[in-house]
Amino acid sequence: MRLWKLLGVAGLAGVAAGSVVLARNERQRRAYAPDDVRARLHERVAAIEIPATPAPATPAELTAGRTHRLARLFRRG
Repeated sequence: MRLWKLLGVAGLAGVAAGSVVLARNERQRRAYAPDDVRARLHERVAAIEIPATPAPATPAELTAGRTHRLARLFRRG
């Protein structure tokens, strides 16, 4: 019975600690002015690198998987 009480107290302490962390993060988030948030978002978007579009596949690359599958089917039969 004592173990269950200890686990219950530890659970309550964990919930309290989690609540404290969430409350602190919420206060920090609300401390930003709308202009600050907008500026930070613009900085993040500017930092993202957009990958170049890949070159189209050649006909040999497109059929490579198909021939492998066909060869497997013919081996079975």
